[in-house]
Amino acid sequence: MVAMLCVAGLAVAQEPASPSQSGTSSQPGNDGTPPMRVSVNEVIVPVTVTDFQDRFVSDLDRSDFRIFDEGLEQKITYFSRDGKQPVVIGFLIDMSNRNVSHWKTLREAAVELVLNLMPADDSRFSGYLIPYSTTAELAVDTTNRSDKLVEKLEQLKPGGGGALYDAIYMACTRRSLMKGEPIEPRRVLIIVGDGTDTASEHGLAEVLELAQRNLVTIYGISTVAFGFGSTGEANLRRLAEETGGRVEYPLEGVYKDVSGYLSKPSDEGNYALKVGTGGYAAALAESLYQSVAAVAGEITTQYILRYVPKDTDMPRVFRRLRVEVDLPNVKIRARSGYYPYNP
Repeated sequence: MVAMLCVAGLAVAQEPASPSQSGTSSQPGNDGTPPMRVSVNEVIVPVTVTDFQDRFVSDLDRSDFRIFDEGLEQKITYFSRDGKQPVVIGFLIDMSNRNVSHWKTLREAAVELVLNLMPADDSRFSGYLIPYSTTAELAVDTTNRSDKLVEKLEQLKPGGGGALYDAIYMACTRRSLMKGEPIEPRRVLIIVGDGTDTASEHGLAEVLELAQRNLVTIYGISTVAFGFGSTGEANLRRLAEETGGRVEYPLEGVYKDVSGYLSKPSDEGNYALKVGTGGYAAALAESLYQSVAAVAGEITTQYILRYVPKDTDMPRVFRRLRVEVDLPNVKIRARSGYYPYNP
Protein backbone atom coordinates (compact mmCIF):
# COMPACT_ATOMS: atom_id res chain seq x y z
CA MET A 1 0.00 0.00 0.00
CA VAL A 2 1.33 3.44 -0.86
CA ALA A 3 0.86 6.41 1.46
CA MET A 4 0.28 9.78 -0.21
CA LEU A 5 -0.09 13.42 0.80
CA CYS A 6 0.20 16.76 -1.01
CA VAL A 7 3.45 18.50 -0.07
CA ALA A 8 5.57 21.32 -1.37
CA GLY A 9 8.83 23.16 -1.51
CA LEU A 10 9.90 26.32 -3.27
CA ALA A 11 11.84 26.89 -6.45
CA VAL A 12 13.02 29.91 -8.39
CA ALA A 13 14.39 29.68 -11.92
CA GLN A 14 18.02 30.68 -11.45
CA GLU A 15 21.31 28.86 -10.99
CA PRO A 16 21.30 25.65 -8.90
CA ALA A 17 22.80 25.78 -5.42
CA SER A 18 24.77 23.12 -3.63
CA PRO A 19 23.74 22.03 -0.11
CA SER A 20 26.41 24.28 1.37
CA GLN A 21 25.52 27.38 -0.65
CA SER A 22 22.98 30.00 0.23
CA GLY A 23 20.35 31.22 -2.13
CA THR A 24 20.99 34.82 -3.15
CA SER A 25 18.97 37.02 -0.85
CA SER A 26 18.48 40.69 -0.22
CA GLN A 27 19.60 41.49 3.31
CA PRO A 28 16.50 43.13 4.81
CA GLY A 29 16.82 45.80 7.42
CA ASN A 30 14.49 47.74 9.68
CA ASP A 31 13.73 50.45 7.13
CA GLY A 32 11.12 48.76 4.97
CA THR A 33 13.53 46.98 2.63
CA PRO A 34 12.10 44.16 0.46
CA PRO A 35 11.55 40.60 1.75
CA MET A 36 14.19 37.91 1.53
CA ARG A 37 14.59 36.50 -1.97
CA VAL A 38 15.54 32.92 -2.76
CA SER A 39 17.37 32.23 -6.03
CA VAL A 40 17.74 28.50 -6.52
CA ASN A 41 16.05 26.40 -9.15
CA GLU A 42 15.64 23.34 -6.95
CA VAL A 43 12.44 22.53 -5.14
CA ILE A 44 13.18 21.79 -1.48
CA VAL A 45 10.74 19.50 0.35
CA PRO A 46 11.06 18.84 4.12
CA VAL A 47 8.96 15.74 4.88
CA THR A 48 7.81 14.18 8.15
CA VAL A 49 6.72 10.53 8.19
CA THR A 50 4.95 8.98 11.19
CA ASP A 51 3.28 5.63 11.83
CA PHE A 52 -0.29 4.99 13.00
CA GLN A 53 0.77 5.70 16.61
CA ASP A 54 2.30 9.04 15.56
CA ARG A 55 5.86 7.79 16.09
CA PHE A 56 8.53 9.11 13.74
CA VAL A 57 9.63 6.78 10.95
CA SER A 58 13.30 7.71 10.67
CA ASP A 59 14.91 4.86 8.70
CA LEU A 60 13.66 5.50 5.16
CA ASP A 61 15.96 5.84 2.15
CA ARG A 62 15.78 7.89 -1.04
CA SER A 63 14.33 4.91 -2.90
CA ASP A 64 11.31 4.86 -0.56
CA PHE A 65 10.09 8.26 -1.82
CA ARG A 66 8.44 9.42 -5.05
CA ILE A 67 7.64 13.08 -5.84
CA PHE A 68 5.09 14.33 -8.36
CA ASP A 69 4.99 17.98 -9.48
CA GLU A 70 1.59 18.81 -11.01
CA GLY A 71 1.19 15.07 -11.63
CA LEU A 72 4.60 14.61 -13.29
CA GLU A 73 7.08 12.38 -11.41
CA GLN A 74 10.41 14.04 -10.62
CA LYS A 75 13.93 12.72 -10.02
CA ILE A 76 15.12 13.30 -6.44
CA THR A 77 18.57 14.93 -6.68
CA TYR A 78 19.29 15.31 -2.96
CA PHE A 79 18.20 13.30 0.09
CA SER A 80 18.97 13.72 3.77
CA ARG A 81 17.72 12.15 6.98
CA ASP A 82 20.23 13.77 9.31
CA GLY A 83 18.64 14.21 12.73
CA LYS A 84 20.80 17.26 13.41
CA GLN A 85 20.05 19.38 10.35
CA PRO A 86 20.88 23.07 10.84
CA VAL A 87 17.74 25.09 11.56
CA VAL A 88 17.01 28.77 12.23
CA ILE A 89 13.87 29.11 14.36
CA GLY A 90 11.64 32.10 14.90
CA PHE A 91 9.73 32.06 18.19
CA LEU A 92 6.54 34.16 17.78
CA ILE A 93 4.89 34.69 21.17
CA ASP A 94 1.30 35.96 21.55
CA MET A 95 1.38 38.68 24.23
CA SER A 96 -2.26 39.74 23.88
CA ASN A 97 -4.77 40.13 26.71
CA ARG A 98 -6.18 36.68 25.89
CA ASN A 99 -3.12 35.05 27.47
CA VAL A 100 -2.99 36.97 30.75
CA SER A 101 -4.72 34.20 32.73
CA HIS A 102 -2.15 31.53 31.90
CA TRP A 103 0.90 33.56 30.86
CA LYS A 104 3.26 31.93 33.37
CA THR A 105 2.43 28.51 31.94
CA LEU A 106 2.93 29.64 28.35
CA ARG A 107 6.19 31.39 29.16
CA GLU A 108 7.51 28.17 30.68
CA ALA A 109 6.55 26.31 27.51
CA ALA A 110 8.32 28.91 25.36
CA VAL A 111 11.46 28.64 27.49
CA GLU A 112 11.38 24.84 27.16
CA LEU A 113 11.08 25.17 23.37
CA VAL A 114 14.06 27.51 23.20
CA LEU A 115 16.25 25.31 25.40
CA ASN A 116 15.26 22.13 23.53
CA LEU A 117 15.74 23.56 20.05
CA MET A 118 18.80 25.74 20.69
CA PRO A 119 21.20 23.58 22.73
CA ALA A 120 24.07 25.64 24.10
CA ASP A 121 26.70 23.23 22.77
CA ASP A 122 25.47 23.10 19.15
CA SER A 123 25.98 26.15 16.93
CA ARG A 124 23.97 24.62 14.08
CA PHE A 125 20.77 25.76 15.75
CA SER A 126 19.93 29.45 15.95
CA GLY A 127 16.82 31.45 16.70
CA TYR A 128 15.17 34.83 17.17
CA LEU A 129 12.27 36.14 19.25
CA ILE A 130 9.25 38.17 18.09
CA PRO A 131 6.64 38.87 20.79
CA TYR A 132 3.46 40.40 19.41
CA SER A 133 0.49 42.21 20.92
CA THR A 134 -0.90 45.39 19.38
CA THR A 135 2.35 45.52 17.38
CA ALA A 136 5.10 43.02 16.60
CA GLU A 137 8.64 43.53 17.90
CA LEU A 138 11.94 41.88 16.97
CA ALA A 139 13.02 41.53 20.59
CA VAL A 140 16.05 39.30 19.92
CA ASP A 141 17.62 39.09 16.46
CA THR A 142 19.06 35.88 15.02
CA THR A 143 21.57 34.35 17.43
CA ASN A 144 23.03 31.02 18.58
CA ARG A 145 22.66 32.13 22.21
CA SER A 146 19.56 30.57 23.74
CA ASP A 147 20.18 32.45 27.01
CA LYS A 148 19.47 35.76 25.25
CA LEU A 149 16.01 34.56 24.23
CA VAL A 150 15.29 33.06 27.66
CA GLU A 151 16.33 36.30 29.40
CA LYS A 152 13.99 38.33 27.21
CA LEU A 153 11.12 35.86 27.68
CA GLU A 154 11.42 36.24 31.44
CA GLN A 155 10.92 40.00 31.08
CA LEU A 156 7.79 39.92 28.91
CA LYS A 157 4.32 40.76 30.23
CA PRO A 158 1.12 40.29 28.18
CA GLY A 159 -1.34 43.02 27.29
CA GLY A 160 -2.97 44.55 24.20
CA GLY A 161 -4.19 43.17 20.89
CA GLY A 162 -2.76 40.49 18.62
CA ALA A 163 -0.73 41.34 15.49
CA LEU A 164 0.10 37.77 14.45
CA TYR A 165 0.31 38.40 10.70
CA ASP A 166 2.62 41.38 11.21
CA ALA A 167 4.85 39.11 13.32
CA ILE A 168 5.05 36.54 10.50
CA TYR A 169 5.77 39.33 8.00
CA MET A 170 8.55 40.63 10.24
CA ALA A 171 10.03 37.15 10.58
CA CYS A 172 10.29 36.90 6.79
CA THR A 173 11.55 40.42 6.12
CA ARG A 174 13.12 42.16 9.13
CA ARG A 175 15.67 39.84 10.69
CA SER A 176 19.32 39.00 10.06
CA LEU A 177 19.76 36.04 7.72
CA MET A 178 22.04 33.14 8.58
CA LYS A 179 24.61 32.02 6.02
CA GLY A 180 23.14 29.27 3.87
CA GLU A 181 19.42 30.07 4.23
CA PRO A 182 17.05 28.66 3.11
CA ILE A 183 18.86 25.45 2.15
CA GLU A 184 21.12 25.10 5.18
CA PRO A 185 19.90 26.08 7.71
CA ARG A 186 16.20 25.55 7.16
CA ARG A 187 13.64 28.16 8.26
CA VAL A 188 11.03 27.38 10.93
CA LEU A 189 8.51 29.51 12.82
CA ILE A 190 6.88 28.41 16.08
CA ILE A 191 3.78 30.40 17.04
CA VAL A 192 2.82 30.24 20.71
CA GLY A 193 -0.70 31.67 20.51
CA ASP A 194 -4.29 30.97 19.48
CA GLY A 195 -4.09 32.27 15.90
CA THR A 196 -6.31 35.30 16.51
CA ASP A 197 -5.27 38.52 14.78
CA THR A 198 -6.87 41.82 15.77
CA ALA A 199 -4.21 44.43 14.94
CA SER A 200 -2.12 43.55 11.85
CA GLU A 201 -1.57 45.73 8.80
CA HIS A 202 -0.92 42.60 6.74
CA GLY A 203 -3.41 39.82 5.92
CA LEU A 204 -3.49 36.03 6.18
CA ALA A 205 -3.19 35.32 2.45
CA GLU A 206 -0.27 37.75 2.11
CA VAL A 207 1.85 36.29 4.91
CA LEU A 208 1.00 32.69 3.95
CA GLU A 209 2.31 33.29 0.44
CA LEU A 210 5.37 35.07 1.86
CA ALA A 211 6.11 32.08 4.11
CA GLN A 212 5.70 29.63 1.22
CA ARG A 213 7.94 31.69 -1.06
CA ASN A 214 10.64 31.86 1.62
CA LEU A 215 10.61 28.16 2.55
CA VAL A 216 9.26 28.76 6.04
CA THR A 217 7.63 25.87 7.91
CA ILE A 218 5.19 27.00 10.61
CA TYR A 219 4.32 25.14 13.82
CA GLY A 220 1.83 26.16 16.50
CA ILE A 221 1.64 25.68 20.25
CA SER A 222 -2.00 26.67 20.72
CA THR A 223 -2.99 28.68 23.76
CA VAL A 224 -6.66 27.70 23.40
CA ALA A 225 -7.51 26.36 26.85
CA PHE A 226 -10.15 24.53 28.85
CA GLY A 227 -12.49 23.86 25.92
CA PHE A 228 -12.94 27.51 24.93
CA GLY A 229 -12.56 28.11 21.21
CA SER A 230 -10.79 30.87 19.31
CA THR A 231 -11.75 32.71 16.14
CA GLY A 232 -8.18 32.22 14.95
CA GLU A 233 -7.93 28.44 15.35
CA ALA A 234 -8.66 27.71 11.70
CA ASN A 235 -6.15 30.32 10.56
CA LEU A 236 -3.41 28.88 12.77
CA ARG A 237 -4.08 25.40 11.40
CA ARG A 238 -4.02 26.71 7.83
CA LEU A 239 -0.69 28.47 8.35
CA ALA A 240 0.80 25.28 9.76
CA GLU A 241 -0.68 22.70 7.40
CA GLU A 242 -0.03 24.62 4.18
CA THR A 243 3.62 25.17 5.09
CA GLY A 244 4.20 21.60 6.27
CA GLY A 245 3.91 22.03 10.04
CA ARG A 246 1.23 21.22 12.58
CA VAL A 247 -0.46 22.59 15.71
CA GLU A 248 -0.19 21.18 19.22
CA TYR A 249 -2.92 21.81 21.84
CA PRO A 250 -1.29 21.36 25.29
CA LEU A 251 -4.05 23.12 27.24
CA GLU A 252 -7.01 21.30 25.69
CA GLY A 253 -8.42 18.44 27.78
CA VAL A 254 -5.30 18.26 29.89
CA TYR A 255 -7.23 18.06 33.17
CA LYS A 256 -10.08 15.77 32.14
CA ASP A 257 -8.70 12.88 34.19
CA VAL A 258 -7.61 14.97 37.18
CA SER A 259 -9.77 14.47 40.24
CA GLY A 260 -11.74 17.57 41.19
CA TYR A 261 -11.16 19.51 37.99
CA LEU A 262 -14.01 21.98 37.35
CA SER A 263 -15.98 20.20 40.07
CA LYS A 264 -16.72 23.46 41.91
CA PRO A 265 -18.20 26.05 39.52
CA SER A 266 -17.67 29.68 40.42
CA ASP A 267 -19.66 32.81 39.65
CA GLU A 268 -16.47 34.76 38.95
CA GLY A 269 -16.48 34.00 35.22
CA ASN A 270 -15.59 31.13 32.92
CA TYR A 271 -11.86 31.33 33.51
CA ALA A 272 -12.33 31.41 37.28
CA LEU A 273 -13.87 27.93 37.56
CA LYS A 274 -12.48 26.26 40.64
CA VAL A 275 -9.87 23.67 39.81
CA GLY A 276 -9.35 20.64 41.99
CA THR A 277 -5.96 20.08 43.54
CA GLY A 278 -4.32 16.68 43.28
CA GLY A 279 -2.60 16.22 39.92
CA TYR A 280 -3.34 19.69 38.49
CA ALA A 281 0.26 20.88 38.16
CA ALA A 282 1.58 17.47 37.16
CA ALA A 283 -0.98 17.07 34.36
CA LEU A 284 -0.21 20.51 32.95
CA ALA A 285 3.55 19.93 33.08
CA GLU A 286 3.20 16.56 31.33
CA SER A 287 0.99 17.97 28.58
CA LEU A 288 3.36 20.87 27.91
CA TYR A 289 6.35 18.53 27.89
CA GLN A 290 4.68 16.27 25.34
CA SER A 291 3.80 19.21 23.06
CA VAL A 292 7.31 20.66 23.25
CA ALA A 293 8.82 17.23 22.59
CA ALA A 294 6.50 16.65 19.62
CA VAL A 295 7.42 19.93 17.91
CA ALA A 296 11.14 19.68 18.72
CA GLY A 297 11.25 16.06 17.59
CA GLU A 298 9.56 16.79 14.29
CA ILE A 299 11.83 19.72 13.43
CA THR A 300 14.95 17.61 14.02
CA THR A 301 13.58 14.36 12.50
CA GLN A 302 12.62 15.40 9.00
CA TYR A 303 13.70 14.10 5.63
CA ILE A 304 14.93 16.73 3.19
CA LEU A 305 14.25 16.00 -0.49
CA ARG A 306 15.24 18.22 -3.42
CA TYR A 307 14.71 18.07 -7.15
CA VAL A 308 14.96 20.22 -10.29
CA PRO A 309 11.54 20.38 -12.02
CA LYS A 310 11.37 18.76 -15.46
CA ASP A 311 8.71 21.22 -16.61
CA THR A 312 8.45 24.60 -14.92
CA ASP A 313 5.22 25.52 -16.76
CA MET A 314 5.89 29.28 -16.81
CA PRO A 315 2.24 30.51 -16.78
CA ARG A 316 1.39 28.58 -13.61
CA VAL A 317 1.98 30.55 -10.40
CA PHE A 318 1.33 28.06 -7.58
CA ARG A 319 2.23 24.41 -8.18
CA ARG A 320 0.84 21.42 -6.27
CA LEU A 321 3.06 18.53 -5.27
CA ARG A 322 2.41 14.97 -4.14
CA VAL A 323 4.80 12.72 -2.24
CA GLU A 324 4.39 8.96 -1.99
CA VAL A 325 6.12 6.63 0.46
CA ASP A 326 6.21 2.91 -0.21
CA LEU A 327 4.98 1.90 3.25
CA PRO A 328 1.50 1.06 4.55
CA ASN A 329 -0.28 2.93 7.34
CA VAL A 330 1.97 5.97 7.53
CA LYS A 331 1.24 9.69 7.59
CA ILE A 332 3.20 12.15 5.48
CA ARG A 333 3.34 15.86 6.30
CA ALA A 334 4.92 18.74 4.34
CA ARG A 335 4.00 21.90 2.43
CA SER A 336 0.89 22.03 0.28
CA GLY A 337 2.53 23.70 -2.73
CA TYR A 338 5.21 26.10 -3.93
CA TYR A 339 5.80 29.20 -6.03
CA PRO A 340 8.35 28.54 -8.80
CA TYR A 341 9.17 32.21 -9.38
CA ASN A 342 9.48 35.16 -7.06
CA PRO A 343 7.86 38.35 -8.37
